Amino acid sequence: MALKNIIGLDHAVVMVKDLDKAAENWKQLGFTISPRGTHSAHMGSGNYTIMLDPDYMELLGVLTPTEHNAPARAFLEKRGEGIERIAFTAVDSAAGAEEIRARGYVPIGPTDFERPVTMPDGTLSAAKFRTFQWPTAEAPGGVRIFACQHKTRETVWIPELMKHANGAKRLERALVVSPEPARDAAHLARLIDRDVKAEPDGAAAVPSGSDRAEFIFLTKEQLGRRYREVSLAGLPERGGAGLVLATSDLGAAEKAIGKSGLRSGDAVCVAPQAANGTLLVFIQA
Repeated sequence: MALKNIIGLDHAVVMVKDLDKAAENWKQLGFTISPRGTHSAHMGSGNYTIMLDPDYMELLGVLTPTEHNAPARAFLEKRGEGIERIAFTAVDSAAGAEEIRARGYVPIGPTDFERPVTMPDGTLSAAKFRTFQWPTAEAPGGVRIFACQHKTRETVWIPELMKHANGAKRLERALVVSPEPARDAAHLARLIDRDVKAEPDGAAAVPSGSDRAEFIFLTKEQLGRRYREVSLAGLPERGGAGLVLATSDLGAAEKAIGKSGLRSGDAVCVAPQAANGTLLVFIQA
């Protein structure tokens, strides 16, 4: 029985070492970047968001070491930059935490936090969230998962921030490399009460719920065969590897991305080295 308080992939978190440099880098790839946000003190982090519909991407950096961001700091030290965790949309984080507790997983949270937001008209508002996490050890394919309840959607999904020169519209897939794709896919499926679907090339897919992006678990070799023209240097053997985005205009995406773009079959790709440890794949919506 599927979780009632989780309705699919909400956003992907890309950990970066230098927040402002990363934002400038993604801006050069044709994305509209939100103003910089600073989270509540106990979080010790700051971010830039790249808003899509109905999901988004988050560039996250550690500003002050805290107990809460210890796992993120450990990730940066061990892996370097890249996809560190992925969030699901929570309808109700408190109820969602109890749902996974009933399934034998002790949740971390719910935790409330916020960050100030400067609205397009110059007024100052706040984006407020309530999150809960699955246990840190429960990280399918090395990717931590959590759920995010948006208390103030109007200060996060701002129309002016959702228009991108590269035409990016939404996330279609989250790519996770693993020496044992079937095993890690089954792990995620257990955590979120979903089924695993086999892909033609032997990869394993796990729907995140609703009409949201799906997870694809595959070996690094399988990923290389899917995007032969792209160097995967720097990606781990196990961990978050990339994101597949639907664009309204593949030609516009290729033009906006510029010299960092690589054609691979029917996709335009950005190698991990050019996108803070994250393979980006643009496909026609």
